[in-house]
Amino acid sequence: MARSRALLRGRKGPALPDESKKGPRHLSLTTLAAAVATQAHEPIYWVNLGLKNGIDLGFFTLRYYSLAYLAGLLLAYWHISRMIREPGAPMAQRHVDDLFFYCTLGVILGGRLGYATFYTGGDTGIPSLWLHPGEMVKLWHGGMSFHGGLIGVTLAMAFVAWRNALSLVRVADYVSVCVPFGMFFGRLANFVNGELWGRVAGPDVPWAMVFPDAPDQLARHPSQLYEAGLEGLMLILIMLPLFWKSRARFRPGLLVGVFVTGIACARFIVEFYREPDAQLAEFAHQTGLSMGQWLTIPLILLGLGLVGRALARPALGTAPSTKASQ
Repeated sequence: MARSRALLRGRKGPALPDESKKGPRHLSLTTLAAAVATQAHEPIYWVNLGLKNGIDLGFFTLRYYSLAYLAGLLLAYWHISRMIREPGAPMAQRHVDDLFFYCTLGVILGGRLGYATFYTGGDTGIPSLWLHPGEMVKLWHGGMSFHGGLIGVTLAMAFVAWRNALSLVRVADYVSVCVPFGMFFGRLANFVNGELWGRVAGPDVPWAMVFPDAPDQLARHPSQLYEAGLEGLMLILIMLPLFWKSRARFRPGLLVGVFVTGIACARFIVEFYREPDAQLAEFAHQTGLSMGQWLTIPLILLGLGLVGRALARPALGTAPSTKASQ
Protein backbone atom coordinates (compact mmCIF):
# COMPACT_ATOMS: atom_id res chain seq x y z
CA MET A 1 0.00 0.00 0.00
CA ALA A 2 2.72 2.47 0.97
CA ARG A 3 4.60 1.78 -2.26
CA SER A 4 1.46 2.22 -4.36
CA ARG A 5 0.80 5.53 -2.60
CA ALA A 6 4.31 6.71 -3.32
CA LEU A 7 4.02 5.81 -7.00
CA LEU A 8 0.71 7.58 -7.36
CA ARG A 9 2.08 10.74 -5.72
CA GLY A 10 4.64 10.92 -8.51
CA ARG A 11 1.91 10.97 -11.19
CA LYS A 12 -0.70 13.56 -12.00
CA GLY A 13 -4.02 13.06 -10.32
CA PRO A 14 -5.88 13.74 -7.09
CA ALA A 15 -3.92 13.50 -3.86
CA LEU A 16 -4.73 10.53 -1.68
CA PRO A 17 -5.79 10.99 1.95
CA ASP A 18 -3.57 9.66 4.71
CA GLU A 19 -5.02 6.40 6.08
CA SER A 20 -3.84 7.18 9.60
CA LYS A 21 -5.72 10.47 9.71
CA LYS A 22 -8.90 10.05 7.64
CA GLY A 23 -11.58 7.39 7.63
CA PRO A 24 -11.50 3.62 7.88
CA ARG A 25 -9.34 1.41 5.75
CA HIS A 26 -12.02 0.56 3.14
CA LEU A 27 -12.37 4.26 2.21
CA SER A 28 -8.66 4.48 1.46
CA LEU A 29 -8.83 1.41 -0.78
CA THR A 30 -11.78 2.93 -2.63
CA THR A 31 -9.88 6.16 -3.17
CA LEU A 32 -6.83 4.28 -4.37
CA ALA A 33 -8.94 2.32 -6.89
CA ALA A 34 -10.53 5.54 -8.14
CA ALA A 35 -7.11 7.13 -8.60
CA VAL A 36 -5.83 4.15 -10.56
CA ALA A 37 -8.97 4.18 -12.74
CA THR A 38 -8.49 7.89 -13.42
CA GLN A 39 -4.93 7.29 -14.56
CA ALA A 40 -6.03 4.37 -16.76
CA HIS A 41 -8.68 6.45 -18.55
CA GLU A 42 -6.48 9.26 -19.80
CA PRO A 43 -7.95 10.35 -23.16
CA ILE A 44 -6.19 9.61 -26.42
CA TYR A 45 -4.90 12.68 -28.23
CA TRP A 46 -5.51 12.48 -31.97
CA VAL A 47 -2.40 14.56 -32.70
CA ASN A 48 -0.27 11.89 -31.05
CA LEU A 49 -1.39 9.27 -33.58
CA GLY A 50 0.82 10.77 -36.28
CA LEU A 51 -1.96 10.89 -38.87
CA LYS A 52 -1.89 13.17 -41.92
CA ASN A 53 -4.77 14.25 -44.11
CA GLY A 54 -3.03 13.46 -47.37
CA ILE A 55 0.13 12.79 -49.34
CA ASP A 56 2.22 15.91 -50.01
CA LEU A 57 3.44 15.77 -53.59
CA GLY A 58 5.13 19.15 -53.36
CA PHE A 59 2.94 20.96 -55.87
CA PHE A 60 -0.26 19.30 -54.66
CA THR A 61 -1.62 17.43 -51.63
CA LEU A 62 -3.46 14.25 -52.52
CA ARG A 63 -6.18 14.08 -49.89
CA TYR A 64 -7.00 10.73 -48.30
CA TYR A 65 -10.68 11.62 -48.49
CA SER A 66 -10.43 11.79 -52.29
CA LEU A 67 -8.50 8.52 -52.30
CA ALA A 68 -11.22 6.94 -50.15
CA TYR A 69 -13.90 7.90 -52.68
CA LEU A 70 -11.75 6.56 -55.50
CA ALA A 71 -10.95 3.31 -53.68
CA GLY A 72 -14.63 2.72 -52.85
CA LEU A 73 -15.74 3.33 -56.43
CA LEU A 74 -13.02 1.18 -58.00
CA LEU A 75 -13.62 -1.70 -55.59
CA ALA A 76 -17.37 -1.46 -56.23
CA TYR A 77 -16.78 -1.50 -59.99
CA TRP A 78 -14.53 -4.56 -59.74
CA HIS A 79 -16.92 -6.42 -57.46
CA ILE A 80 -20.09 -5.75 -59.42
CA SER A 81 -18.24 -6.84 -62.58
CA ARG A 82 -17.72 -10.20 -60.85
CA MET A 83 -21.32 -10.35 -59.62
CA ILE A 84 -22.84 -10.08 -63.09
CA ARG A 85 -20.95 -13.22 -64.18
CA GLU A 86 -23.17 -15.26 -61.87
CA PRO A 87 -26.48 -16.72 -63.10
CA GLY A 88 -29.46 -14.40 -63.00
CA ALA A 89 -27.59 -11.12 -63.58
CA PRO A 90 -29.94 -8.30 -64.64
CA MET A 91 -27.35 -6.41 -66.72
CA ALA A 92 -24.22 -6.70 -68.83
CA GLN A 93 -20.75 -5.21 -68.45
CA ARG A 94 -21.61 -2.19 -70.60
CA HIS A 95 -24.36 -1.34 -68.13
CA VAL A 96 -21.88 -1.60 -65.27
CA ASP A 97 -19.59 0.85 -67.08
CA ASP A 98 -22.48 3.32 -67.36
CA LEU A 99 -23.34 2.84 -63.69
CA PHE A 100 -19.75 3.56 -62.65
CA PHE A 101 -19.77 6.89 -64.48
CA TYR A 102 -23.23 8.11 -63.49
CA CYS A 103 -23.07 6.88 -59.88
CA THR A 104 -19.80 8.77 -59.44
CA LEU A 105 -21.57 11.93 -60.58
CA GLY A 106 -24.52 11.08 -58.37
CA VAL A 107 -22.36 10.73 -55.25
CA ILE A 108 -20.56 14.04 -55.80
CA LEU A 109 -23.45 16.17 -57.05
CA GLY A 110 -26.05 14.61 -54.78
CA GLY A 111 -23.81 14.87 -51.73
CA ARG A 112 -23.04 18.52 -52.39
CA LEU A 113 -26.59 19.56 -53.28
CA GLY A 114 -27.94 17.62 -50.30
CA TYR A 115 -25.59 19.52 -48.01
CA ALA A 116 -26.76 22.81 -49.49
CA THR A 117 -30.40 21.83 -48.98
CA PHE A 118 -30.35 20.22 -45.55
CA TYR A 119 -27.45 21.90 -43.76
CA THR A 120 -27.26 25.50 -45.00
CA GLY A 121 -29.67 28.42 -45.13
CA GLY A 122 -32.74 29.00 -42.97
CA ASP A 123 -31.93 29.13 -39.27
CA THR A 124 -28.62 27.27 -39.60
CA GLY A 125 -26.49 30.39 -39.41
CA ILE A 126 -24.68 29.39 -42.63
CA PRO A 127 -25.55 31.27 -45.85
CA SER A 128 -27.49 29.05 -48.23
CA LEU A 129 -25.25 27.56 -50.90
CA TRP A 130 -28.19 27.76 -53.28
CA LEU A 131 -27.70 31.54 -53.24
CA HIS A 132 -23.97 31.18 -53.94
CA PRO A 133 -23.67 28.72 -56.85
CA GLY A 134 -19.96 29.42 -57.16
CA GLU A 135 -19.39 27.85 -53.75
CA MET A 136 -21.05 24.62 -54.85
CA VAL A 137 -18.04 23.51 -56.88
CA LYS A 138 -15.54 24.15 -54.08
CA LEU A 139 -15.56 20.59 -52.78
CA TRP A 140 -12.27 21.14 -50.97
CA HIS A 141 -14.12 23.36 -48.49
CA GLY A 142 -16.00 20.28 -47.27
CA GLY A 143 -19.70 19.70 -46.89
CA MET A 144 -21.21 16.47 -48.22
CA SER A 145 -24.55 14.97 -47.26
CA PHE A 146 -24.94 11.21 -46.90
CA HIS A 147 -28.65 11.42 -47.71
CA GLY A 148 -27.99 13.67 -50.70
CA GLY A 149 -25.40 11.24 -52.04
CA LEU A 150 -27.87 8.39 -51.62
CA ILE A 151 -30.48 10.31 -53.62
CA GLY A 152 -27.88 11.07 -56.29
CA VAL A 153 -26.93 7.41 -56.66
CA THR A 154 -30.60 6.41 -56.82
CA LEU A 155 -31.25 8.90 -59.64
CA ALA A 156 -28.14 7.65 -61.46
CA MET A 157 -29.37 4.04 -61.25
CA ALA A 158 -32.84 5.09 -62.39
CA PHE A 159 -31.38 6.86 -65.43
CA VAL A 160 -29.21 3.91 -66.45
CA ALA A 161 -32.11 1.48 -65.92
CA TRP A 162 -34.52 3.64 -67.94
CA ARG A 163 -32.11 4.20 -70.81
CA ASN A 164 -31.31 0.50 -71.12
CA ALA A 165 -34.77 -0.91 -70.28
CA LEU A 166 -33.46 -2.62 -67.12
CA SER A 167 -35.26 -3.41 -63.89
CA LEU A 168 -34.41 -0.59 -61.47
CA VAL A 169 -35.03 -2.76 -58.41
CA ARG A 170 -32.70 -5.49 -59.63
CA VAL A 171 -30.00 -2.98 -60.58
CA ALA A 172 -30.32 -1.48 -57.10
CA ASP A 173 -29.95 -4.97 -55.59
CA TYR A 174 -26.55 -5.40 -57.21
CA VAL A 175 -25.31 -1.87 -56.52
CA SER A 176 -26.36 -2.03 -52.85
CA VAL A 177 -23.99 -4.93 -52.21
CA CYS A 178 -21.05 -2.72 -53.20
CA VAL A 179 -21.93 0.58 -51.50
CA PRO A 180 -20.58 -0.45 -48.04
CA PHE A 181 -17.04 -0.48 -49.50
CA GLY A 182 -17.22 3.26 -50.07
CA MET A 183 -18.85 3.90 -46.69
CA PHE A 184 -16.04 2.03 -44.94
CA PHE A 185 -13.21 3.85 -46.69
CA GLY A 186 -14.94 7.22 -46.44
CA ARG A 187 -15.46 7.05 -42.68
CA LEU A 188 -11.88 5.94 -42.12
CA ALA A 189 -10.80 8.98 -44.15
CA ASN A 190 -12.95 11.20 -41.91
CA PHE A 191 -11.05 9.85 -38.92
CA VAL A 192 -7.66 10.33 -40.58
CA ASN A 193 -8.66 13.92 -41.35
CA GLY A 194 -9.65 14.48 -37.71
CA GLU A 195 -13.10 15.70 -38.75
CA LEU A 196 -16.73 14.89 -37.93
CA TRP A 197 -15.81 13.93 -34.36
CA GLY A 198 -18.45 12.78 -31.92
CA ARG A 199 -20.08 14.11 -28.77
CA VAL A 200 -18.24 14.63 -25.51
CA ALA A 201 -17.59 11.22 -23.92
CA GLY A 202 -17.89 10.31 -20.26
CA PRO A 203 -15.05 9.02 -18.07
CA ASP A 204 -16.15 5.44 -18.71
CA VAL A 205 -15.04 5.55 -22.38
CA PRO A 206 -11.33 4.62 -22.40
CA TRP A 207 -11.05 5.12 -26.18
CA ALA A 208 -12.31 8.73 -26.05
CA MET A 209 -10.18 11.13 -28.08
CA VAL A 210 -9.28 14.79 -28.04
CA PHE A 211 -9.47 16.14 -31.61
CA PRO A 212 -7.42 19.25 -32.46
CA ASP A 213 -10.27 21.22 -34.05
CA ALA A 214 -12.76 20.61 -31.24
CA PRO A 215 -13.33 24.05 -29.67
CA ASP A 216 -13.47 22.85 -26.06
CA GLN A 217 -10.66 20.26 -26.32
CA LEU A 218 -12.69 17.69 -24.39
CA ALA A 219 -12.44 13.94 -24.95
CA ARG A 220 -15.02 12.84 -27.50
CA HIS A 221 -16.38 9.69 -29.10
CA PRO A 222 -14.46 8.75 -32.28
CA SER A 223 -17.79 8.43 -34.06
CA GLN A 224 -16.08 8.18 -37.45
CA LEU A 225 -14.82 4.74 -36.40
CA TYR A 226 -18.29 3.78 -35.15
CA GLU A 227 -19.66 4.64 -38.60
CA ALA A 228 -16.87 2.78 -40.40
CA GLY A 229 -17.75 -0.28 -38.31
CA LEU A 230 -21.53 -0.12 -38.60
CA GLU A 231 -22.19 1.52 -41.97
CA GLY A 232 -19.19 -0.10 -43.62
CA LEU A 233 -17.74 -3.27 -42.12
CA MET A 234 -20.98 -4.61 -40.61
CA LEU A 235 -22.87 -4.21 -43.88
CA ILE A 236 -20.01 -5.75 -45.85
CA LEU A 237 -20.22 -8.81 -43.59
CA ILE A 238 -23.99 -8.95 -44.16
CA MET A 239 -24.33 -8.11 -47.85
CA LEU A 240 -21.51 -10.23 -49.31
CA PRO A 241 -22.66 -13.57 -47.81
CA LEU A 242 -26.25 -12.67 -48.62
CA PHE A 243 -25.32 -12.39 -52.30
CA TRP A 244 -22.70 -15.12 -52.61
CA LYS A 245 -24.00 -17.71 -50.14
CA SER A 246 -27.77 -17.44 -50.60
CA ARG A 247 -30.33 -16.98 -53.36
CA ALA A 248 -31.30 -13.49 -52.21
CA ARG A 249 -30.48 -12.03 -55.63
CA PHE A 250 -33.38 -14.02 -57.09
CA ARG A 251 -35.84 -12.08 -54.91
CA PRO A 252 -36.01 -8.59 -56.44
CA GLY A 253 -35.74 -5.88 -53.80
CA LEU A 254 -34.44 -8.09 -50.99
CA LEU A 255 -30.78 -7.07 -51.20
CA VAL A 256 -31.46 -3.36 -51.53
CA GLY A 257 -34.11 -3.58 -48.80
CA VAL A 258 -31.67 -5.19 -46.36
CA PHE A 259 -29.04 -2.60 -47.26
CA VAL A 260 -31.33 0.41 -46.84
CA THR A 261 -32.68 -0.90 -43.53
CA GLY A 262 -29.21 -1.75 -42.26
CA ILE A 263 -27.49 1.48 -43.16
CA ALA A 264 -30.41 3.58 -41.94
CA CYS A 265 -30.47 1.81 -38.57
CA ALA A 266 -26.68 2.11 -38.30
CA ARG A 267 -26.84 5.83 -39.05
CA PHE A 268 -29.68 6.36 -36.57
CA ILE A 269 -27.65 4.68 -33.80
CA VAL A 270 -24.40 6.48 -34.60
CA GLU A 271 -26.16 9.86 -34.56
CA PHE A 272 -26.47 9.49 -30.78
CA TYR A 273 -22.68 9.72 -30.63
CA ARG A 274 -22.01 12.18 -33.46
CA GLU A 275 -21.66 15.85 -32.68
CA PRO A 276 -24.58 17.63 -34.40
CA ASP A 277 -23.58 20.19 -36.99
CA ALA A 278 -23.06 23.47 -35.16
CA GLN A 279 -25.73 25.20 -37.22
CA LEU A 280 -28.28 22.48 -36.33
CA ALA A 281 -27.48 21.93 -32.66
CA GLU A 282 -30.52 23.94 -31.56
CA PHE A 283 -32.74 21.99 -33.97
CA ALA A 284 -31.56 18.71 -32.42
CA HIS A 285 -32.14 20.07 -28.92
CA GLN A 286 -35.69 21.20 -29.72
CA THR A 287 -36.80 18.08 -31.60
CA GLY A 288 -34.94 15.46 -29.57
CA LEU A 289 -33.36 13.98 -32.72
CA SER A 290 -30.68 15.25 -35.06
CA MET A 291 -31.34 16.19 -38.67
CA GLY A 292 -29.59 12.97 -39.74
CA GLN A 293 -31.95 10.88 -37.60
CA TRP A 294 -35.08 12.56 -38.93
CA LEU A 295 -33.90 11.99 -42.49
CA THR A 296 -33.12 8.36 -41.66
CA ILE A 297 -36.57 7.35 -40.36
CA PRO A 298 -38.19 7.30 -43.85
CA LEU A 299 -35.27 5.15 -45.06
CA ILE A 300 -35.92 2.56 -42.35
CA LEU A 301 -39.58 2.36 -43.37
CA LEU A 302 -38.65 2.14 -47.05
CA GLY A 303 -36.13 -0.64 -46.43
CA LEU A 304 -38.56 -2.71 -44.37
CA GLY A 305 -41.19 -2.26 -47.07
CA LEU A 306 -38.79 -3.52 -49.76
CA VAL A 307 -37.85 -6.56 -47.66
CA GLY A 308 -41.50 -7.41 -46.97
CA ARG A 309 -42.43 -7.02 -50.65
CA ALA A 310 -39.52 -9.21 -51.79
CA LEU A 311 -40.33 -12.02 -49.35
CA ALA A 312 -44.05 -11.93 -50.18
CA ARG A 313 -43.44 -12.58 -53.87
CA PRO A 314 -42.14 -15.79 -55.46
CA ALA A 315 -38.44 -15.92 -56.27
CA LEU A 316 -37.35 -15.55 -59.89
CA GLY A 317 -37.48 -18.84 -61.73
CA THR A 318 -40.15 -20.19 -59.37
CA ALA A 319 -43.60 -20.90 -60.72
CA PRO A 320 -46.26 -19.04 -58.74
CA SER A 321 -48.23 -21.31 -56.46
CA THR A 322 -51.83 -22.06 -57.40
CA LYS A 323 -54.62 -23.44 -55.30
CA ALA A 324 -55.52 -27.00 -56.04
CA SER A 325 -58.86 -27.31 -57.81
CA GLN A 326 -61.61 -28.90 -55.76
